[in-house]
Amino acid sequence: MGQPGVTSDSSSMSHDRIHAREPAHHRDRWSVGTIASVAERDGHCVVTVTHEEGETVDLVVTLAVRDLFVSRLDIDEGESPVGERVWYRKHGGHMTQS
Repeated sequence: MGQPGVTSDSSSMSHDRIHAREPAHHRDRWSVGTIASVAERDGHCVVTVTHEEGETVDLVVTLAVRDLFVSRLDIDEGESPVGERVWYRKHGGHMTQS
């Protein structure tokens, strides 16, 4: 870890939520977007999503959550999830606008 009293982003971050299918409950709490990229950073997965209004959002999820939502997308195994529609909820203030 880092210096005493200093918390790294990866250990203190709140994870975001992402679904491959429209949620059945509380639909008004979810945003819809298209996956622009998927990358690994600091042992987590960063999914960059473009919101329907053109805003770019970086979602930070665990690798297990990445594997789960990608497996539920309507794509072939090994196919890139870029361009797929997802539903998401941002937690934790890692938002990037472009």
